[in-house]
Amino acid sequence: MKRQKRDRLDRAFSKGFQAGIGGRSKDNCPYANLDSKSQWLGGWREGTDGRLSGLFNK
Repeated sequence: MKRQKRDRLDRAFSKGFQAGIGGRSKDNCPYANLDSKSQWLGGWREGTDGRLSGLFNK
């Protein structure tokens, strides 16, 4: 049985979250589509908040 790909917006959020945890700038968003970009920025914001509050340590 074939596995379904994850939804594109979920993937954009996840990539943004990983960028936020890694400390990358929000200017590095690779998406031009407004929906994908807003999801990426939402993930970035949550990842950055988590990193700053000490949830993720390198």
